[in-house]
Amino acid sequence: MTPRVRRLVFCFTAPVLGTLLLWGFGGLPQFAHHRSPYGDVLNAVSTKERHITDVVTAVNFDYRGFDTLGEEFIFFASVLGVVLILRDQADEQPGHVEDFATGRAVPPSSDAVRVLGLGLTPLTVLFGVDIVTHGQLTPGGGFQGGVVLATAVLLIYLAGEFDELHALYRESMLERAEALGAAAYVTVGFFGLFAGGAYMQNVLSLGKTGSVLSAGTVPLINLAVAIEIGGGLVILLTTFLHQTLVLRSTDRRSALERALDGVSPP
Repeated sequence: MTPRVRRLVFCFTAPVLGTLLLWGFGGLPQFAHHRSPYGDVLNAVSTKERHITDVVTAVNFDYRGFDTLGEEFIFFASVLGVVLILRDQADEQPGHVEDFATGRAVPPSSDAVRVLGLGLTPLTVLFGVDIVTHGQLTPGGGFQGGVVLATAVLLIYLAGEFDELHALYRESMLERAEALGAAAYVTVGFFGLFAGGAYMQNVLSLGKTGSVLSAGTVPLINLAVAIEIGGGLVILLTTFLHQTLVLRSTDRRSALERALDGVSPP
């Protein structure tokens, strides 16, 4: 599709889409006023039925846990797509982070950034673990906790260099972790079938309301989601960083080749 065709398609479809959005917004209820009793019913019964004090987690990982399984695999497929698109090509070779501008060097991370980043890393990990393990009790859960845990890896990168971060793990380990998290969610769903019920039915002991081991299968699903989301986000981070190194290395070789050919680099 040429740029001219894309502009024509946009000019015809944008007004239609804008009109539909405005029409949809006009039918929304006022802020904090909902028209469905669904939330009221769950607020009244979720704690008694599932021993869960966080109703949002009850909805995500129990009452509509099958829908959340689909959402998790959307993320899984998105990470897989990024890895496939940005995989190394035959003419690409990884290099080191360098700045090839004349008379300019890449400054290393300052001592303040290193101390702050490394100091916050263990606290971030503890915070992420707390969010994951208490998802059925307080706001949070596997999705939020996985993001926080991945942020700890980002702090390590900001406090050092990519080579130092890359030395902490292997890509295969991250890929296995993401796949394990997704497979664990699917496996927990079979517990209901093995117990003679429906897929994703909460059949484990509900425990005592307010305890970490309450809510039956919900803590297991939270853990599976945290592993999948955390591993997937770290894969995305390292893939983007690795691609940056590859492009910079490729640009450097191209400049050298042009210089050897007697052509001034742009």
